[in-house]
Amino acid sequence: MKKRIIATLLGGLMALNLIACGSTAATTGAEGAPAAADTAAADDAAADAAPADDSAAGGDSSGVTLTFLASQDWIYDAEQELGAKFEEETGIHIDYQIVPADQYFTLLMTKLNSGEGPDIFGGQSGKYDIVSQYDVEANAVDLSNEPWVANYSEFEKEQTSVGDVVYGSTYFDTTTDFYMVYNKVLFEQAGIKEVPTTFDEYMADCKKLTDAGIVPFYECTADGWHHVMWFCEIGGRFEEKNPGLAEKLNNNEIKFADVEDFKTCLEQIKQMADEGTFGDNYQSDEYSGMAAALGSGEYAMTMAKPGTISEIADASNGQYTVDDFGMFYIPTLDNQVLNVHPCGPTRFIYSGSEHIDEAKKYFEFMTSAESIQYMIDNEPKVENLPYEVGQKPAYSDYTKNFIDNSAKKGTVYQDSIKYLNPQWFDFGQDIIAYLNGDMTVDEVLTKVDDRRTEQAQAANDPAWAE
Repeated sequence: MKKRIIATLLGGLMALNLIACGSTAATTGAEGAPAAADTAAADDAAADAAPADDSAAGGDSSGVTLTFLASQDWIYDAEQELGAKFEEETGIHIDYQIVPADQYFTLLMTKLNSGEGPDIFGGQSGKYDIVSQYDVEANAVDLSNEPWVANYSEFEKEQTSVGDVVYGSTYFDTTTDFYMVYNKVLFEQAGIKEVPTTFDEYMADCKKLTDAGIVPFYECTADGWHHVMWFCEIGGRFEEKNPGLAEKLNNNEIKFADVEDFKTCLEQIKQMADEGTFGDNYQSDEYSGMAAALGSGEYAMTMAKPGTISEIADASNGQYTVDDFGMFYIPTLDNQVLNVHPCGPTRFIYSGSEHIDEAKKYFEFMTSAESIQYMIDNEPKVENLPYEVGQKPAYSDYTKNFIDNSAKKGTVYQDSIKYLNPQWFDFGQDIIAYLNGDMTVDEVLTKVDDRRTEQAQAANDPAWAE
């Protein structure tokens, strides 16, 4: 299926000043205005990206093209394969338009605010975020009466609804999250006998790996999102050390800049970078290179979903098997709480689409028992999906034991703290600036507070009333 990276489109749209004033969490990787040739390319891309108006006469869906705008890594190859099958059965073509992650939100909001949204658009679930970030009541279609809703996870339904109205369909494995994945063989070569349970133990192990000529951790900040997980994913640990902190943050009773553990966590991320834990190329490395990097034996660890282990083993060309890898808890702030991440990439139907009925057919097709099982069987990162249709999950015994034997579990902060997830890429850029010495830790956290205030006031949140 067609899979395009619309890299020049954002710059062209910004140069034309199309971004609506209501976009409070926009992030862009563009530097300066595009050249004339780039602007022309952006105009062509914008025309390409607009919803198609090719419905066949008489209500026949055959020949319709649905545009589906999504962030990088939100649409797996297996889904595109199902999209081809959907087209064979219905005659409806899906035009998957994939945008670099750090540019996606700005582009999406530009299109929604200009009234030119795609037929289907992707977004992160979260009952606060879908209102404050995507304004789904205005921009999305009511899906409450669709047949698949009866099979939808109750929690995911809540996180994609406003009141009793369902607006989104989460299509992501929310039953597992990103954990520390490590190579047992390399740990043994470096003389590491047990996984670390404190940050100091982790850093000591990283030194042993470095001394053995092994890069400790594959970090990939070029995509703008992966490194933020060192902070946000340990929400359970923040709550363990500061009971009731999430509630206080959501009630605007305390600021991010007031929390010493937040400062410590960011300082530990900088320590990892400064001491070479991430290697020399982490600011140019990308998430797409993770499996190959770990499979090469050059890197000992990364942060990934359990299903990624099979991808790493496949990429090793027989050097490693899935049994050569294990998992442990994210070690910042001495964390020993399993991170639970019940929200994830979700798809919505644009309220201004001329092909709402066709888009609903696509949602129904993708949530059928056959499609869900196909995703589980053909995409390693998907071990299950949040629908109950009689599917057989693909959890390994190791993954099940790791999760089931975790005595403490806690929700990640991007799911439990209001106005944090919408600024994920802004936060990530500030962390990079901090790592590079261009910001202080206090400045990073103050910027988080400033953006939360801006978003809360735009949403008329009474806790932020002046």
